[in-house]
Formats: sequence, C-alpha cells, structure tokens
Amino acid sequence: MQRTIPPFLIAVICVLLAMVTIQSGASVAKQLFPLIGPEGTTALRLGFSAAILCLVFKPWRAFPPIGQRMPIIIYGLSLGGMNILFYYAIERIPLGIGVALEFTGPLAVALLSSRKKRDLFWVACAIAGIVLLLPDMKGEESLDPVGVILALAAGACWAFYILFGKKTGNQGSGGMTVALGMSIAAIVLVPYGAASQGMALLSWDVLPLGILVAIMSSALPYTLEMVALRNMPAQGFSIMMSLEPAVAALAGFIILAEFLSVWQWLAILLVITASVGSSMSTSKQTKVESNA
Repeated sequence: MQRTIPPFLIAVICVLLAMVTIQSGASVAKQLFPLIGPEGTTALRLGFSAAILCLVFKPWRAFPPIGQRMPIIIYGLSLGGMNILFYYAIERIPLGIGVALEFTGPLAVALLSSRKKRDLFWVACAIAGIVLLLPDMKGEESLDPVGVILALAAGACWAFYILFGKKTGNQGSGGMTVALGMSIAAIVLVPYGAASQGMALLSWDVLPLGILVAIMSSALPYTLEMVALRNMPAQGFSIMMSLEPAVAALAGFIILAEFLSVWQWLAILLVITASVGSSMSTSKQTKVESNA
C-alpha cells in the first residue's frame, strides 16, 4: 500500500528548504563581496532573478495602467533598497545578526497594526533584542555601528515592501507582482552595480556564483514559499518564517565560520519570540475582524 505525504508536512518541508536556501544564498553572496562588492552582488542577484521570474510569470501581461503604477514602482524600489542595504550591512556584521535586525521591518508592520495591549510584550521583546545587538563602542568585539544602521534601514525597506506589496496585490498574481517589482529594482540597481564594478561582473569566476545567488536567494525560495502557502495556514507560515534569523545564524556559522556570543544568540531568540508572538496576534485579530 502506497503512502502519500500529508500536504501540511510538504508545506513544512518547503518552508524549511526556503529558509535554508535563501540564507545559504546570502552566505554565498557574502563570499562574492571581496570580488565585486555588495553593489555588484546586488546587480547580479536582481538582474538574474528578474530574468528568471519574467520568463516564468510574464509580468508584462499584468502591467498596471499609467494612473496605477506608483504602488508597484515604490514596491520595486523598496525591494531593491532592501537587497542592497542588507548586503551592505552583512559586509560589516554577521549574517544572523543582520537578518535579526532586518526583521524589525515586518515586526513593526505587524505590531503597529495591532490594537491589543498584550502585544506590548512582543514590542518589549523586539526592543530588548535590538538593544542587546546595539554596538558597544568600548568592546573589542563590538558590532560595526554602520552595519547595524544599514540592517535597520533594510528592515524599513522591508516594511515598505510589505505595505506596497499589499496595495499591488489586486493588480495581478503574486508571481507577476514580484516579477514586476524585481524588474524595477533591477532597472535601478543593475546599472549602479555595473558602473561600480565594471567588467568584473562578467568574469567567469563571478557569473556562475551570481546565477547561484539569484536562484538560491529569490527564484527557488519564492517557489517553495508559494507551494507552502497553498498547503498550510498563513499563521503557521508566518510562525515558521520567524525562525529565519536562527537559520541565518546557523548558515553564517557553517558556511562563513561566523561565531556569535551568548548575548547575541539571546538577542536573536528575543526577536524570534517577538515575531512568533506578533504573527499569532495578527492572525487572531484578522479572524475577529472577518467575523465581525
């Protein structure tokens, strides 16, 4: 008798694989920084990702009318800003810490939309985690303050990405929206990366890794997340994705040999706790509003 894998288990596996691939892709990208810098790495990731997504989803079929293009433009610029600021950040600070700080963006969106006093606890957890990660100017192993600021700025771009992603949701499928946003980001940042790094982007030592980063950081995890969302509740998906800072820290440790202190691991745990709590609270609030 043949046994079938339950859809929910498939979804869990897809989410875990998506997190592993995207953070492994970030680790590979960081190894490109000495060759082509964050600018060149961003250009390759966005350029190849946009090409792959456009081939798959053909977004030109759902391009919005002239009067409705501003949300998708801001969405694409937010996506591009999130990418390059994050790469600038992890050039200076460990990957796991960069992801934890970047998570303040979606956390802020979730918590600011809440009306419950109990959610102040999740705010406190997030703030405590950030405070633990703030640079100690006197310590020899302190974090780079510029890297911390860049990661927080990437989080702000992530917040705009979420807000304007929702506004563009009615203009086409999710895949087409992401393809359009990725294309806008590529139009802006590929020339910037090319001007900054020149012919180094076309080196055969760089191009295969650039394609690998694009697949691992964008095309593959997005596909896996789409499969997961079809087979599990949105709340479960959000809670599982909250583990991403820990996955990033492990990827940084295994691939890049980045060691974190006990306090830094505690800070990441606090950010994850805040993210899980806000995901559960947002889901309950949505159910109450839909039943009202």
